[in-house]
Amino acid sequence: MTYGGEVVERLTEWLRTQLPDAGALRLEGLDRVEFGHSAEMMVLTIVSDGGHRDVVIRLRPPSPALLEPYDLAKQFSVLRALEGSAVRVPPALWLEDTGGVLGRPFFVMERMSGTVYELEAPAEPEEVVRRMCQSMAEQLAAIHTVDVAAAGLGSLADGRDHLSREIGHWSAEMQRVKRGTLPALERLLHELKASQPAPSSAVTLVHGDAKPGNFAFVDGEVSAVFDWELTTVGDPMTDIGYLELLWRMPVGIPSHEAAPGIDDVVAHYAAASGLTIAHRAWYRAFNAFKLAVINLIGSRLFDDGITDDQRFMLNAYGIPIFTQMGLADLDVTESLDDGPVMPSEERMEQARAAR
Repeated sequence: MTYGGEVVERLTEWLRTQLPDAGALRLEGLDRVEFGHSAEMMVLTIVSDGGHRDVVIRLRPPSPALLEPYDLAKQFSVLRALEGSAVRVPPALWLEDTGGVLGRPFFVMERMSGTVYELEAPAEPEEVVRRMCQSMAEQLAAIHTVDVAAAGLGSLADGRDHLSREIGHWSAEMQRVKRGTLPALERLLHELKASQPAPSSAVTLVHGDAKPGNFAFVDGEVSAVFDWELTTVGDPMTDIGYLELLWRMPVGIPSHEAAPGIDDVVAHYAAASGLTIAHRAWYRAFNAFKLAVINLIGSRLFDDGITDDQRFMLNAYGIPIFTQMGLADLDVTESLDDGPVMPSEERMEQARAAR
């Protein structure tokens, strides 16, 4: 999707204020990128007297978004804080937080080299795929060993109450969007609360969405880590449980036959981070609940006609899958009804007819 002249003109004028010494400045190749569900991405090249600069613009999604409250300024500050650390992040260049330029707040970051494997397995030699998985574990370890205070990120949250805060947030989101009793998902929440372990003794920076599709790779090495909208300070095992849960999904990097098993990946992470791994099943179940609720929010956004993105309709099918995975990890084997988690048949038929 390319953008019209009005958008190019407004953006060009704003960028001139960020680069007052750039001389003649123009934009080339302004285009939209399909990447994830939570924000819109634009790529472009800034051409000036100083040369060419390839950048990416990340816009706040239209409200209400899948993840609310959506704090774009926080993401920008996290990227700024991590620049120069062992965590490989794209340099954050400029923030426009008023929405006055493009109708929504956005920030600009450098475009990094690398390939992201969201759904497809990498077409790489076996040794490269194995190294990709190790590098991913090493980057998670780098995130979890950031000196939070020295990086100026201590104001993100009080990490000591992270687990209770997370359970409370996703429980409230479930209550906000549900259209009736959800026996399976509500049972999963009950079991999580009843069996909540003592949190990790380490309080660290937490990515919050550490899935394989949020890492870019060059020659087997992570070149960049993306999507910091759920970042906080708290229990690092929440990131490990999320990675473990998604490692079970038959898509992307874990689906490659050469990808090591999750036990090997976690062991590599433990060696790199020096942190103790515990309560793995509980953390997987917690993340299954979180993903089921996020998909439930998406299902409601689609059902209410707030979005026509059919990915939200399709992701609704993931709600019972994640719920059952979480229940299984907590040894709940009885059959429970999902309740009203899908968009209405009328809305789904309308979407199919519009294809």
